[in-house]
Amino acid sequence: MKNTFKTALPSCLFVLLLLVIWQAVSMLRLIPGYLLPSPVAVMRALLGDSPLLLKHLGQTLAEALIGLSLAIVSAFVLAIVMDTQALVKSALLPVLLLTQTVPTIALAPLLVLWLGYGLTPKIVLVFLTCFFPMAVSILGGFESLDPDMLRLFRSMGASRMHTYRYLKIPSALPAFFSGLKIAASYAVIGAVVAEWLGGNAGLGVYMTRVRKSYSFDKMFAVIVIIAVLSFALMRSVAALEKIFIQEERK
Repeated sequence: MKNTFKTALPSCLFVLLLLVIWQAVSMLRLIPGYLLPSPVAVMRALLGDSPLLLKHLGQTLAEALIGLSLAIVSAFVLAIVMDTQALVKSALLPVLLLTQTVPTIALAPLLVLWLGYGLTPKIVLVFLTCFFPMAVSILGGFESLDPDMLRLFRSMGASRMHTYRYLKIPSALPAFFSGLKIAASYAVIGAVVAEWLGGNAGLGVYMTRVRKSYSFDKMFAVIVIIAVLSFALMRSVAALEKIFIQEERK
């Protein structure tokens, strides 16, 4: 606990310094308030609209978690298939890399057009956003395995299932969790971007509405929520990583 506090202290002090500078800039009117609302105004908007924001937050979080969960399962399955089948890997890996050249914001209108304004296009966009870093990370973890350990398992007659259970998957856990941290932060952003294009609830929908009324303090409030939510998901992944890796080492 003490080490965690020492590690977090510099970051907290830096963020506090930025907030002080931001507040000073607003108080001195160096930048108009309608362009850059002060931290106090943002906090006031955050607290004033908290019931409505919590409702929209629940929708966005549900979309992010469902899409992320589907991406994790699909990435694991595909990574194992690509690891066992060289032909599938050589065929699909360039396609996976190519999909990352298409901006997420360009896919969102198409998904809304094809799937409507409900929950489905948001989940699909989160899935597409998270799938690539997960699949590449897991596959990289499999490929980083010590060849001598793999030969040892084969010489002992271990089946493919046992090789993955006791060797490949445990050795790929650090790479898996590294990809999961990235995907967790992408999940929230992907959900918000999808909500910009339409819907009835979600932080992206809320942002679109307050932007039309030029309530930039409320827009900044949503940005704060997105940042905090992404950070919380990443810290949760880090905690899970510690638990799983400790369990595998026992």
